[in-house]
Amino acid sequence: MAGERNTNQPAVPGAARALDNFKYEIATEMGVTLGGDRTSRENGRVGGEMTKRMIQLAEQQLSGGAVIPPGGGMGRIR
Repeated sequence: MAGERNTNQPAVPGAARALDNFKYEIATEMGVTLGGDRTSRENGRVGGEMTKRMIQLAEQQLSGGAVIPPGGGMGRIR
């Protein structure tokens, strides 16, 4: 609803900064400028792409194919 604040908290303490950097990296790759003056569709595309890449990373880890480098490196998963 309008005016509500986001109370989501990262599951891993200290991950907020890495997730924020990841968000802006994805936005830059997609040519999207994030912000309150943008449509939900524009901002949501970035979140959807983040989710897609994090799922790919998790699948690779579960299959034994990936190691997370220090600092995340999530933006380099394709």
